[in-house]
Amino acid sequence: MSPPGILALIIVSFCAASLCATAAQVTYDNRAIIIDGKHRVLVSGSIHYPRSTTQMWPDLMKKSREGGLDAIETYVFWNAHEPARRQYDFSGNLDLVRFLKTIQEEGLYAVLRIGPYVCAEWNYGGFPVWLHNMPGIQMRTDNDVFKNEMQNFTTLIVDMVKKEKLFASQGGPVILAQIENEYGNVMSSYGDEGKAYMNWCANMAQSLDIGVPWIMCQQNDAPEPIISTCNGWYCDQYQPPRSNIPKMWTENWTGWYKNWGGKDPHRTAEDLAFAVARFYQLGGTFQNYYMYHGGTNFGRSAGGPYITTSYDYDAPLDEYGNLNQPKWGHLKQLHDLLHSMEDILTTGNVSYVDLGDSAFGTIYSKEGGSSCFLANVDSGNDKTINFQGMNYTVPAWSVSILPDCQNVAYNTAKVSTQTSVMVKKANVAEEEPNSLKWSWRPEMNEKTILLGKGDVTTDQILDQKEAANDLSDYLFYMTSLDLKKDDPVWTHNMTLRVKSSGQILHAFVNGELIGSQWAKNGGERFVFEQNVKLNHKKNTISLLSATVGFTNYGAFFDTAPSGITGPVELIGYRGDDETIVKDLSSQKWSYKTGLEGLNQKLYSSPSLKWQQDSFPVNRTLTWYKSSFKAPLGTDPVVVDLLGMGKGLAWVNGNSIGRYWPSFIAEGDCKLEPCDYRGSYDSNKCLSNCGRPSQRW
Repeated sequence: MSPPGILALIIVSFCAASLCATAAQVTYDNRAIIIDGKHRVLVSGSIHYPRSTTQMWPDLMKKSREGGLDAIETYVFWNAHEPARRQYDFSGNLDLVRFLKTIQEEGLYAVLRIGPYVCAEWNYGGFPVWLHNMPGIQMRTDNDVFKNEMQNFTTLIVDMVKKEKLFASQGGPVILAQIENEYGNVMSSYGDEGKAYMNWCANMAQSLDIGVPWIMCQQNDAPEPIISTCNGWYCDQYQPPRSNIPKMWTENWTGWYKNWGGKDPHRTAEDLAFAVARFYQLGGTFQNYYMYHGGTNFGRSAGGPYITTSYDYDAPLDEYGNLNQPKWGHLKQLHDLLHSMEDILTTGNVSYVDLGDSAFGTIYSKEGGSSCFLANVDSGNDKTINFQGMNYTVPAWSVSILPDCQNVAYNTAKVSTQTSVMVKKANVAEEEPNSLKWSWRPEMNEKTILLGKGDVTTDQILDQKEAANDLSDYLFYMTSLDLKKDDPVWTHNMTLRVKSSGQILHAFVNGELIGSQWAKNGGERFVFEQNVKLNHKKNTISLLSATVGFTNYGAFFDTAPSGITGPVELIGYRGDDETIVKDLSSQKWSYKTGLEGLNQKLYSSPSLKWQQDSFPVNRTLTWYKSSFKAPLGTDPVVVDLLGMGKGLAWVNGNSIGRYWPSFIAEGDCKLEPCDYRGSYDSNKCLSNCGRPSQRW
């Protein structure tokens, strides 16, 4: 009992502060996203949860918030979550709910891009390949089979997020959601059915009643109340298609992705800051960096084809989660300044001034003050600009920000953050010997290579997506041939000719490897032709096709051929002018998905025997294994695969992705420093010529 005149205060808490958040109202007008009645300047950054690990998430969020971000944007990856129809996986780094809660715990908002088509240089654009094999399906158009599957998955994600109360309308972090992705770039290819599909997407999304706005990027005809947004290197000139929606930029490309055989792309901090400042100068109030942390294409998730395992993207946080300086720090300073001007940028009166000679000014004003931007978009010359009675020197291709319209607080071309260079150190946890000890196993399987026995048999050559259902990069195409002495094709000069749209082909005849070939560019088709010696009896032809990620972008990208397209032909050459062609395409073909070692899970089976002696090098289809002590400290760990050819790698049973260090980045790279001035594209500021596209 309390003493007279003193009140007793008893507080009982039943939930953590982050879980007791009150519902927020998220709306918009033509100036900004409005959260609980407040117009917001929002800076967001893309971080894809499957491209990092759960252990990395808290640190990535902390560095994002410290870098001045308000929100984290992510796609949702359909093929990762539903690898087989109605069989779902949200474990490990696919734990979407945990990822969203980690965002919330750091005090950040979330933008959920459900898609479920995502592009993202992700295998098959995020579509599960089993979709491709459904009877009657046509993807991303007004097709009932596809729409049923898309609605099922979209509803599954929305219901999961609702159940955990993660939409802002429920007290969660998700303030925006996206349906479809860049469909406006390809919609015309689908005709009237494309337009009908787009409208269906919008109506379906709205029917899910999530309590926050939906967006569609690159979709200028998105119907009310969907917000249309911009993607690109620069979106300052973008004008929203309707007068009642804000100017939003969902993908500001901080760098670019890399292909096997490609050079390292780099976008300067000066140019990226210039693009951001110009966007906010001309009325933008939400922009998202794609990517803020690119991460790693673990497993077989890289698309393309020929997208590297690294998805570093030259982002402000590098592949391993380190600060990419000076980019991270230079942008942080810009974000802090923009946030300090939030009220006037989103509710003030705006006037634009053409100052001539590629110079432009913007004045935001309201009672009590004003803020100004001065831009020099000349890519070659600095300018002295007379503005409101004062002279300002503005470097070429830059923006100066004057929070009080008098004093320059920031210029995009003037970088004060120190550049950081990351170095890789040897593993000091290891004692002698300095080199790792390796054992090995051959991959070959006699039933497949020599006897041509598979799991499925047809009278035609199948597309690899249809035959393998994306269960593996590898698919054997096998057939047998009884060749009589009087067969017209029989000569002493015969070749096997194979037309392929797979990226890699290994050809075996009667158990012997006769040759290998791969496409220099992952999207091109090639013709393999090699001399062959056959028997006057049964011959077995086994063709191993390997893909390096399925196409992920473009109109009808899902129908792009994969694997061996045919024809497969035996060619007999007689003299100089006679050629006999025997088409084998309509024979019985047997198919075997995967490699024997993959099916046996050699990467995680300690009981199987490995060989220590006669260690092979330059040997096709071989497994190698070693062990090492975990490096000291908490820094990121990388594996140096220089000296290897092409293949897959695992650590402790976890696939860390494809490797191909023998694929060298060809071409010339400029030796002088990159000039930030002038419009950026993915062919500007390249490096790493003459070296492996990815070594680490």
